Amino acid sequence: MLNGDLGPIHIGSNVLVMENAVLRGRANTPLTIGDAVLVGPHAHLNAATVEDEVFIATGVSVFAGALVATGSELRINSVLHVNSALPADTVVPIGWITVGGPAQLFSPARHEELWAIQQTLDFPGTMYGADPGNADARHHALQV
Repeated sequence: MLNGDLGPIHIGSNVLVMENAVLRGRANTPLTIGDAVLVGPHAHLNAATVEDEVFIATGVSVFAGALVATGSELRINSVLHVNSALPADTVVPIGWITVGGPAQLFSPARHEELWAIQQTLDFPGTMYGADPGNADARHHALQV
């Protein structure tokens, strides 16, 4: 599904987007996909930049403000968090989470270490426009 209602989506040449993938742009951050990219089934790309020759496997989530640099591979059900930058030629293992800039890779078992970095990246503000100083707005944004 391509959803450009909130912002533009730019797709390069030789891009394959497989079934049930969701691609979304945002007003202040378009979704940009370079050349020779494969987006697997059930992947979710939201207002990010994906450079050339990237492999995005089944169930991957790439959040707003993220950068997937050239030649990278995000394996099944991996996550690239908001405002994070994955360096060129990086492989993210199955189910792992990447966060920060440059992104650090974490297994799901390392949640506390991951959270220490993730909490500084303003997920509610980036994804939903919630004011980080307003706890009520953050709570409402997370309920959407």
